[in-house]
Amino acid sequence: MRKTSKSTHSSLNELNITPLLDLVFVLLVIFIITTPQMMNNLEMNLPSGKPPPKDNKPKPKINRIEVTAAGETRLNDQVVTIPQLKTDLQQMKSDNPDLAVVVKGSDDVNYQSMVSVLDVLRQLDITKVGLATESP
Repeated sequence: MRKTSKSTHSSLNELNITPLLDLVFVLLVIFIITTPQMMNNLEMNLPSGKPPPKDNKPKPKINRIEVTAAGETRLNDQVVTIPQLKTDLQQMKSDNPDLAVVVKGSDDVNYQSMVSVLDVLRQLDITKVGLATESP
């Protein structure tokens, strides 16, 4: 039988991690170099100094509904009742299916009056509705 010395086996038991550390440092350097280039790859459409081309399409007519503090409802500056408002808007929607409406309420308006107007708009499926506000 052959006897083996401890000195020959001791080198096999230890793992040499120097090549692994070299690999980790190389990968780290690669990520450090490539990351800023990936972050600066932002596509942006900057505005030009030219004015936008003019469209020959007419501006859409926006109908105004105003609810006053006294509780009266006005459609395009004409006093109407809620049932009359519904029939007028129904007629307008049949003429123009893409009907746009702006609703303005007075500061002292009864809440139920505004709800009634908005309910009529919902029943007629008018989706282009704006609420007018005043700046303080």
